[in-house]
Amino acid sequence: MDSDHKSTTSSFYGGRRGSQDALNRDFPSSNQVQAGGGGDGASSFFNPDRPSRNLDNAGRTSTAGYNRGSFFHTGREEPVKGGRDEEEVGEAWDIYADFNNTGPRYSNAFGSSSPQTDAYRPLVQKEDGASTIGPVEMVTVPAMGPEWQRDELRDMTKAGKREKKAETRRQAWKEWNRGERGICGKWFTRRTLVVFLFLLCCCIGIVLAFTVPRVPSFAFNTSTPLANATGAWKDAVPTTFNRSPANFSFPGFADLQVNTESNFLPLKFKYLRATIYDLDTGVKIGAGDLGGRTFPAKALTSFQLPLNFTYSAVNTSDTTWTNWYNGCKNAALDVDGVRPAVKFTIRLDMDIVGLPTKPSTQTQVSNANCPVELPQNAG
Repeated sequence: MDSDHKSTTSSFYGGRRGSQDALNRDFPSSNQVQAGGGGDGASSFFNPDRPSRNLDNAGRTSTAGYNRGSFFHTGREEPVKGGRDEEEVGEAWDIYADFNNTGPRYSNAFGSSSPQTDAYRPLVQKEDGASTIGPVEMVTVPAMGPEWQRDELRDMTKAGKREKKAETRRQAWKEWNRGERGICGKWFTRRTLVVFLFLLCCCIGIVLAFTVPRVPSFAFNTSTPLANATGAWKDAVPTTFNRSPANFSFPGFADLQVNTESNFLPLKFKYLRATIYDLDTGVKIGAGDLGGRTFPAKALTSFQLPLNFTYSAVNTSDTTWTNWYNGCKNAALDVDGVRPAVKFTIRLDMDIVGLPTKPSTQTQVSNANCPVELPQNAG
């Protein structure tokens, strides 16, 4: 190798240049090591008492023993171990002992670290706002978790609970209306309700067909529409015909027949009232009231309705008074012995139990005989 390519730097361990091959390196003899001379690098490395030619930053010589420059820097330094951390203790160290108040406290900011000493002070304030001087007591802190959101705080109030219930009801109604759920259990769905209402309407219709009363029809006896008053009714209303002033008053019965064949149940009347009008003049000439009475169902029942004929006029030239006087006078006063018929219109007002309305009916009679006959000497 040429001299200009040779390194002029002295060996790390001595003055001479050694072999760079680890397998062919020349090692010094034992005599040279013991002598400690000659500038051998190996001897300086293992002899800390030998002064080194290396100087530190302060100009002082340092030994060739192990130091910081003897190790390769790996980028991470491990902490120096030893001391109290490696001492053997009687029981395992609990990291939660200080927090749970079950072990020694490693901070004596509030007092002694001994577990027997209660170094905490209760969090109590005086009336003036200043805290007490007594021991402080730790407050149990709940487990850390997510903070309450705004809608969650709203749900905790009464208004939020009402809104939640209303929303639940609206959602249940929507689901039921769509047929997705039932009411009062799973069976009462919308379809079930429709079927139930249909059957209920059918049942109600059948019940009403048998129970709701029908308005009956009435008919007069063709031979004697008006009958003579008898019994207590005859004595209750006296018969009188007067010319001055022109008036008349007499009792009588309307001979009627009621038809209840369309009714399945007996027909009960709260009242049945009659009003009599003169057919020619339309003037009211009488009235009657049957009162409360019950008629059997599906039958033709005859009955007599008491009537009180009463009328008053100015003089005998009144048409209404003349018509009823001629019809009720004695038959012997007529040439052929036949009195003229009386003509009237009768109106029946009724109140039937079970009917919300109060129906009425009327009919005309043009060939009735007067229920009374005046004596021949009557004015």
